[in-house]
Amino acid sequence: MPEDLSAAKALYMGMEVVIAVSSVIGNVMVVWAVKINKSLRDTTFCFIVSLALADIAVGALVIPLAITISIGLQTHFYSCLLVACTVLVLTQSSILALLAIAIDRYLRVKIPTSYKRVVTPKRAGIAVFMCWMVAFIVGLTPMLGWNNLHSLQQNDSIGPDLIVTCQFENVISMEYMVYFNFFGWVLPPLLFMLVIYSEIFYMIHKQLNKKVSSHSEPNKYYDKELKLAKSLALVLFLFAISWLPLHIMNCITLFFPTCEKPMFLIYIAILLTHGNSAVNPIVYAFRIKKFRTAFYRIWKQYFCCKEAPPPDSQPSERLDNNHYFAAVAVSPPEPALEHNV
Repeated sequence: MPEDLSAAKALYMGMEVVIAVSSVIGNVMVVWAVKINKSLRDTTFCFIVSLALADIAVGALVIPLAITISIGLQTHFYSCLLVACTVLVLTQSSILALLAIAIDRYLRVKIPTSYKRVVTPKRAGIAVFMCWMVAFIVGLTPMLGWNNLHSLQQNDSIGPDLIVTCQFENVISMEYMVYFNFFGWVLPPLLFMLVIYSEIFYMIHKQLNKKVSSHSEPNKYYDKELKLAKSLALVLFLFAISWLPLHIMNCITLFFPTCEKPMFLIYIAILLTHGNSAVNPIVYAFRIKKFRTAFYRIWKQYFCCKEAPPPDSQPSERLDNNHYFAAVAVSPPEPALEHNV
């Protein structure tokens, strides 16, 4: 192996370890924050916890497996295929969690007075379960036969013992990755979420413009919705720019098979996909005040062993549907509003 390639691989492995540790610690903090702070336990943060659990699995499971794959071990074909499918399942669960979050925010802005009746905790739980079920079906499809085993056998690249050099492209079909995974289950949800967030921003600005000279409480509600929508749209944007380069490289592999891809570009694309699992807690900390407060409390109380104020000491800002209706329809005194951010 050339010396520069060995150095690149060593740097890649070192960065993978840093990303893995950061991803696990950051996303455990997200789950912990939701656990200790009752005001974070609503439907949106239920989906955020689902996303955090997928990111924890990336740091604790996928990245160690990716490092193992990069070594080029000789393994059984289906063992390597299961490793690759694990990555696909977790990626798909992240996409569907982001889609569920976008739909949840849309309903919160579109039907604020009846939102709680429509989006109940039970329905949110069912949605999370369905997201994971679809993720498993999409991610494990190669295990059912849509893989490279047949082509490897035709080219005499694998023996009867089915031992193969464990690399992603050796076992996963590029037709599956491009036509089914990317064109079917990655690109359409991303485009749909782009439309949803555009509509959310349009509706919020429309409401704010209508209520410029009206009551302050509805304005406060939509201001907070706008702030949270921007934060969650940022999470979506970071996910897109982290994953699209690797999918674009898969398209190049399928449509231009003679085009060689530099190894360092492959390493960068893989690091971007894994690094996305570590950035979401940073976004929450800087953009969502209740997460920032919960993170500070966890750090101060459990790591520095100092007294910290109780998580719910601040007044809740959750919007009560009846109060919202009253704020729109009734003159002062204005009712106290609550919100979930």
